[in-house]
Amino acid sequence: MNKKRYKIQKLIKMAYKETKRSSLAIYLIMRFLVIVCMILQVLRGDLNNALLCLLSLFLLFAPLFIQNKFEITLPDGLEIAIYLFIFSAEILGEINNFYGIIPHWDTMLHTINGFLATAVGFSLIELLNKNSKGLNLSPFYLCLVAFCFSMTIGVLWEFFEYGADKFFNLDMQKDTIVKTISSVNLNPNNENKTVIINNIGSTVIYDIYGNVLQTINDGYLDIGINDTMKDLFVNFIGALVFSVFAFFSLKNNKDNIFINKFVPKKEKRKLAISVEKTLKN
Repeated sequence: MNKKRYKIQKLIKMAYKETKRSSLAIYLIMRFLVIVCMILQVLRGDLNNALLCLLSLFLLFAPLFIQNKFEITLPDGLEIAIYLFIFSAEILGEINNFYGIIPHWDTMLHTINGFLATAVGFSLIELLNKNSKGLNLSPFYLCLVAFCFSMTIGVLWEFFEYGADKFFNLDMQKDTIVKTISSVNLNPNNENKTVIINNIGSTVIYDIYGNVLQTINDGYLDIGINDTMKDLFVNFIGALVFSVFAFFSLKNNKDNIFINKFVPKKEKRKLAISVEKTLKN
């Protein structure tokens, strides 16, 4: 165990040497804060949150590992955004309940996720385009594939949220209070015509024995659908923003500053060889 830990530490130190100071500083700060948070959760006896902190540490290490393992250089802008996104989603959002305390916190993160996922998708197809003989994809096609990649990631995440709510009784798809509903199930004649109920003041939930379980004030409880569609829509906005910027960047300048800040590049590096030797020993 100690030997394996030493190898990991050595890998991190070597990665630090090639990481720019700005992204390195953010990584160290995030890592320190996550460790402090994990210690506090252990002292409080909350092992679930402690495990979530441990997962966050692995996720924070992922960009460094990917760069070394696959000889990919992550630009500072993308790398810092990933670190801040992980910390904001897991530590601030889940453990410190920023999702409930700060309005639109979840919306902001899903928008950023759409933007970052598009950058990753763009880099994948760009690497293929640059390293394949006889392949010269147009800027529009590159951006379209990157956009579709981001939306696919967004949909798969919503599948995950639905599965967690369905099988583990969580509430990842946050519920919404609505004052109007329309449903064909309320049609007394079983016709395919919606019955619309407006100005709902409260909803009373009974069990099968007629006992009141819960009273929902100010409307009716929508189970997740509004949250899911909102998440997909803001993911769409984030993906669209990146795709538009990337398209005009490629059209006007192949070596644009915007592309360089957010799109990973494939590079041969001496560090990758050192890492492989370290892991083999």
